[in-house]
Amino acid sequence: MSKILPSSMKDVHYDNAKFRRRSCFKMIVQAFANSSIKRECVTCSTGRFLILLMIGGLAFLMLMNTNSIDHVSDRIRKSIAGREEHRLLLNGVGKFGKFWRKPPRLPPRLSPDEILTSNSSTFDAGNLKGDSKWVIRQRSVKHAFIHAWSGYKQYAMGYDELMPLSQRGVDGLGGLGATVVDALDTAMIMGADEVVSEAGAWIETHLSERIDGKGQVNLFETTIRVLGGLLSAYHLSGGEQGMGDMKVKGPKPHVYLEIAKNLADRLMSAFTSSPTSVPYSDVILRDRSAHPAPDGLSSTSEVSTLQLEFNYLSAISGDLRYGTEAMKVLEHLKALPKVEGLVPIYISPHSGQFSGENIRLGSRGDSYYEYLIKVWLQQRTSQDGDVRYLHEMYEEAMKGVRHLLVRKSIPKGLVFVGELPYGPKGAFSSKMDHLVCFLPGTLALGATKGISKKKAMEENLLTFEDMENLKLAEDLAKTCFEMYSVTTTGLAPEIAYFNVDGYSEGGHGGGNGSSEYANDIIIKTLDRHNLLRPETVESLFVLYRITEDSKYREWGWQIFEAFEKHTRVDSGGYSSLDDVTVLPPRQRDKMETFFLGETLKYLYLLFGDENVIPLDKFVFNTEAHPFPIHSAVKKQ
Repeated sequence: MSKILPSSMKDVHYDNAKFRRRSCFKMIVQAFANSSIKRECVTCSTGRFLILLMIGGLAFLMLMNTNSIDHVSDRIRKSIAGREEHRLLLNGVGKFGKFWRKPPRLPPRLSPDEILTSNSSTFDAGNLKGDSKWVIRQRSVKHAFIHAWSGYKQYAMGYDELMPLSQRGVDGLGGLGATVVDALDTAMIMGADEVVSEAGAWIETHLSERIDGKGQVNLFETTIRVLGGLLSAYHLSGGEQGMGDMKVKGPKPHVYLEIAKNLADRLMSAFTSSPTSVPYSDVILRDRSAHPAPDGLSSTSEVSTLQLEFNYLSAISGDLRYGTEAMKVLEHLKALPKVEGLVPIYISPHSGQFSGENIRLGSRGDSYYEYLIKVWLQQRTSQDGDVRYLHEMYEEAMKGVRHLLVRKSIPKGLVFVGELPYGPKGAFSSKMDHLVCFLPGTLALGATKGISKKKAMEENLLTFEDMENLKLAEDLAKTCFEMYSVTTTGLAPEIAYFNVDGYSEGGHGGGNGSSEYANDIIIKTLDRHNLLRPETVESLFVLYRITEDSKYREWGWQIFEAFEKHTRVDSGGYSSLDDVTVLPPRQRDKMETFFLGETLKYLYLLFGDENVIPLDKFVFNTEAHPFPIHSAVKKQ
């Protein structure tokens, strides 16, 4: 960062004083007092006489000038011609007009310190009032997004991800340019037109060729990031005339739709190749073939987190194949045995049965529960089938979470969600992935169906179950935020453990000894990394929209400032961290696609207007790509 230029506040005060109102007499006296003839004139009697004569003459002229104005004012009441003379005098055309005219009032000059502060993307806006503070903070998030994109564009355009320290790209998601597609609808929502044009042009020119020629991709990751990104871009660019007023740059909506259909046709082989309703995990795009993972198993979350995308594609294309195949998975899962609505994290596409007893809401389990409520919200007005069973599965699962997985830490009583690695009869683990922080937002969304809590209560729409879930959502959101504030960097680890009565995991704290919860949260050595994940800010966004409590905005701002301070790479982009408990943290040389697709998008929406992507009209897929609910969809 460049140093502030040296300056004197005396200079600033002087410049600002130049634009204050001053009388004509004071101006002349000051000019004379500062002139070079002052010393010579005041040393003789003749000089003193001339000074008195000049002052007297000036006083006479000013008096006569005032009288002339009064005289003109009197004539205005008597004659139209007097108006013209009055205008000439006031505009300085008269003999003393230039002398009488006041100097212009220009904006005050800022000191270099003030200029630097006003131009900073992370300055303290705490003293600003009302909406202006959040407008400025939202603009800061947009600046961060453009900085992240600039690094990707310069060093990794067309690759899946940016390595910002190495200044190169890497393909870890099948080589489909995942960052381009993931970031596109974020740029549309932010009004970052240049990014929209660049990303849209690359998609139109290159993506179809990539899809036709690439080999193995993961069904789940490709669906939520690439297919989801294309479908969201289709709608936001004016597809079904849903968001035509946005007037975004880039290709026409049908371009995104046609590429999405080409990709989905190839991904469909994961469903059709499997002997059961459970799809295979991997697809060979160029061959339109699929196969299971090496161990033969699929993640429960992966097979149950495809339905929003394929349902929406069916709705806008008129081809029911996509949604029909995807919904078969949830219908199949409905019939399988569960533990109070909770399910193991692995399932076999060969047998169609769950594998093992590990139950958790972290990796491989998380978005199963998320999509139960979101697919129900998306499809509940559809005429294509009865999806009430999804809401019933969701309610049963949340009861199971409260009964089997929710605990409080000691000594301060943070509410957290643990795990049952050996099933309900095995030992409870106080481990909580950062991924679990999706749950507060999902609970709040399920409680009010996207409308505000105030409105839901006024219309008597909340059941006792809804109120319990909403209370749990707020408690868990606080815990997720404290996972950030307990560390030295202010950024959360990938995994945390909690002290519980009678059991304590070995490990270290987060490094912030001033945190109230320093003794409640334990972070093990291998779990201290941060991947720029979005789950906490996602829940803060949803909870702010629903509760209208500004503390969620303030928490989000603190998290954003920590990202800016510790993960920003000056040459472009942002980097994951190795250890959030030490200063300075070592950067990991990886910018995940979801930082642009989710983290910055949710922060931008958190600080923005609630009418942008309203939660009662849109549903976000697990990669933060918004789709309109079914009743708003028009087929092409």
